[in-house]
Amino acid sequence: MNVEVNNSEYKILIVDDVLSNILLLKILLSNEHYQISTAMGGKEALDIIQKEKPDLVLLDVMMPDMDGFEVTKQIRQMPEPYNEIAVIFLTALNGTAEIVKGFQVGGNDFVTKPFSKEELLIRVNHQISLEAAKRIILRQTEELKSTIMARDKMYSVIAHDLRSPLGSMKMMLNMLVVSLTSEMVGQDMYQLLNMANKSIEELFSLLDNLLKWTKSQTGRLNMVYQSSDMVPIVSEVVDMFIKMAELKHINLHVEASGSCDVYVDRDMIKSVLRNLLSNALKFTKENGTVTIRIASSVPEEEGNCVVSIQDNGCGMSEDAQKKTIKD
Repeated sequence: MNVEVNNSEYKILIVDDVLSNILLLKILLSNEHYQISTAMGGKEALDIIQKEKPDLVLLDVMMPDMDGFEVTKQIRQMPEPYNEIAVIFLTALNGTAEIVKGFQVGGNDFVTKPFSKEELLIRVNHQISLEAAKRIILRQTEELKSTIMARDKMYSVIAHDLRSPLGSMKMMLNMLVVSLTSEMVGQDMYQLLNMANKSIEELFSLLDNLLKWTKSQTGRLNMVYQSSDMVPIVSEVVDMFIKMAELKHINLHVEASGSCDVYVDRDMIKSVLRNLLSNALKFTKENGTVTIRIASSVPEEEGNCVVSIQDNGCGMSEDAQKKTIKD
């Protein structure tokens, strides 16, 4: 990533127990327009880091109160974002063991004393460029999150506003399909009505799923679990379909042996039951029967309940079943 860096937006903390070294480094980096902070020891450096959060620490290794390796260890143990501050060690030690230890404790780079101005600036500019790239990525990530949230909110508003009129259209088409016959309106018109009814069913299901999905994405789909009896929940859903069943001359029969206690989200369970019962009524022929059974699966254990919906509709061919499983 080719990043343009405005040095004046970045702060460098210089840590050394020798004042002349601090002054030299401060002059070199100030000429490059960096913001500069200084500390004469490790403990002072840790205090400044927590107060000012520099973007880079130029850290002497050999210091009397706390060496640079220990300072870096403590930086890496700090909470975010302090633990991600880049550290360049300034050291006269150039042995392999010291370099390995420096990287093990979390150092990002080394500059060996005595250093050249060019080498120092190249290493400093490299770490600052990485920090600049990180800032860009973080900013773009936040912008992307905001865009996605705005999109999801828009989808939610659209789905919510369309759900009511589409629900009314769905109910009216369902009523027409179950109350009219091909002899009454003609075969072609009856076929068109069935096609329209199927399309509105699919569209309403898609819209309902979209609304649930957008609520989950925006954090507004909260599962609220509570102790409930499945019998009145099922009865409430069945009541919604009684009129449709009567128009089609279908017998809705509920079988329940006492209460059936569960711990569920009532709205989500009702949504599942509505879909199952709607499909059962749709595919059950006139004068048929749809039976809803409610029973505890393991009577001695609370919270186990089986709800089954059985119809005597046309059923599904083996090919249709395989396609449904595959989809």
